[in-house]
Amino acid sequence: MENFVVSARKYRPATFESVVGQHHITNTLKNAIRSNHLAQAFLFCGPRGVGKTTCARILAKTINCQNITPEAEACNECESCRSFNSNSSFNIHELDAASNNSVEDIRNLVEQVRYAPQSGKYKIYIIDEVHMLSNQAFNAFLKTLEEPPSYAIFILATTERHKIIPTILSRCQIFDFNRIRIEDMVRHLGNIAEKETIQAEPDALHLIAQKADGALRDALSIFDQMVTFSGSNITYRATVDNLHILDYDYYIRLTDYLLTQNLSGSLLLYDEVLKNGFDSHNFLIGIGEHLRSLLVCKDQATVQLLEVSDNVKAKYADQAARASVSFLLSGLNLVSTCDTHFKSSKNQRLHVELCLMKMAHLNAALNFAQEGAGNEAAPKKAKVGAPAPASTPSAGATIPSAALQQPSTGAVASGGLQQPGKSVPSEGLQQPPKPQHVTPDAHLSPPTATAAPVQHKERSAPMMPPPKKLSKLPSLKDLQQQASNTAQAVAVEEEEEVYQGAVVPVDEVKLRTVWADILRRKKVENMMEYTLLNRPYHISDNNELLLQVENPVLIDQFASLRPKLLSELKERLNNRSIQLRAEIMEQQESGNKLYTSQDKFNYLAEKYPLLVDMKQRLGLDTDF
Repeated sequence: MENFVVSARKYRPATFESVVGQHHITNTLKNAIRSNHLAQAFLFCGPRGVGKTTCARILAKTINCQNITPEAEACNECESCRSFNSNSSFNIHELDAASNNSVEDIRNLVEQVRYAPQSGKYKIYIIDEVHMLSNQAFNAFLKTLEEPPSYAIFILATTERHKIIPTILSRCQIFDFNRIRIEDMVRHLGNIAEKETIQAEPDALHLIAQKADGALRDALSIFDQMVTFSGSNITYRATVDNLHILDYDYYIRLTDYLLTQNLSGSLLLYDEVLKNGFDSHNFLIGIGEHLRSLLVCKDQATVQLLEVSDNVKAKYADQAARASVSFLLSGLNLVSTCDTHFKSSKNQRLHVELCLMKMAHLNAALNFAQEGAGNEAAPKKAKVGAPAPASTPSAGATIPSAALQQPSTGAVASGGLQQPGKSVPSEGLQQPPKPQHVTPDAHLSPPTATAAPVQHKERSAPMMPPPKKLSKLPSLKDLQQQASNTAQAVAVEEEEEVYQGAVVPVDEVKLRTVWADILRRKKVENMMEYTLLNRPYHISDNNELLLQVENPVLIDQFASLRPKLLSELKERLNNRSIQLRAEIMEQQESGNKLYTSQDKFNYLAEKYPLLVDMKQRLGLDTDF
């Protein structure tokens, strides 16, 4: 019975040309051999199963070959090549640093370096897993590695470059090996299957390559396992069953359920995954990878990032066409959040099911958000360019020609419209001018020279005149007097405000909603303004919203906020007749304030003597 040799050994590359997926390294090494620019030490770094040791053996064999081909490959016919192929070469030494990592092992190696080769030009020392050497062994190796004999070449290989001390790294030419691409592994596996007369589906080879995660040696081991399982015919379904893989069919079915908002189907599929013995966390990670693949398929420029067969790529493209980008991005966000909190969850199944429930209703939520955005956009478009509402005078009212010639107001008295050729100042955009009231029985008379129009510029607290002397500061009495004067001016101005047309009652329910929204915004933007406005108010019959404050200083602060606040209330309540004013609330009856529990009890006992009798009967403690 012939001994079975695994594919990783049977089809191990023997030349630089047969190395899979490392052309950037093999071309450099061949050029170094052609030009005879060989370094004294090489360091091959990279993940497992990508060809580090194989390239080291090929390099050692080619260096000592007596008849190197023009392509810088070994001839496999000379005495050196034959001895290397039969593992009997005296010029090539391999050392496993994982088991020979002591200082004594390195000293023995250094002792061997003293002796020149009996045949050939070089003695090559291949040290595998060199990161396993101890620091003392590294230090013992430093001098020899820095100044070796002319005939000695060291080739070091490692999977963990960061564990090697910097003094070793600085003495080596470093080559970084890449992970083998899926396309290269599929092509290599297909060639081996053809040589072994094995029928293998391309989807099955892609699945084996994906499972290998960039390591060709792992891919060959899985390939041998599948040959043992299914014989000379490797199918995709047999590969999925044997390797116990959550294939793309699960995720395509799940995504179809989520797109159609089929929550029951999603939960049943998740239950099927658990019954088949798959891990919930792997299933969750697979959902994220599937959504990422669908997002990649949305653009032809990124389809190349999807490393699957053409058959599977067509299925991905079909499903990606039915899924919106918003759905995919929101789903990825939900999966990422669920993955972050998965380990800390007490009930991990419920945690994943909750994520599926949210994803099943994503389309409904996105549609609702789009409809809401459309409804909000329509009123905004209607408001653009709309004239301010104004009542039209009756047929009996006439407008004198003198009133039309007055240039001071800049607007027609009856309609409040801007005259042609007049520009509106910037302050007027924030607080529109108040039109004069027109009655059906009275004619409008031209404004007198003494009647100045009310200018609704932004009201702010009057600035104090700068003191003549820096040492003299205004007294508190002056500040209070100035605040009182400002309050009186605001009150007078409020009394002079006359609005055109009938007073439309304010919708108090809408007013409470708008006021609460303003408070929420002010709480985020300006805490001082929020504190000033967060006070009791009431609305009078003539649509005057009265805010109650404690002292004149607050009225002064309120005056600076009033114009913008009043303009916003008029716009959002759609009521131009609303007024806004602040007043000082009535002070409570004078007396000492109650601070301690004893003070409160004494105050209540004076009003209700029965409390003293109750305390004595119940034997309550008198110490508070």
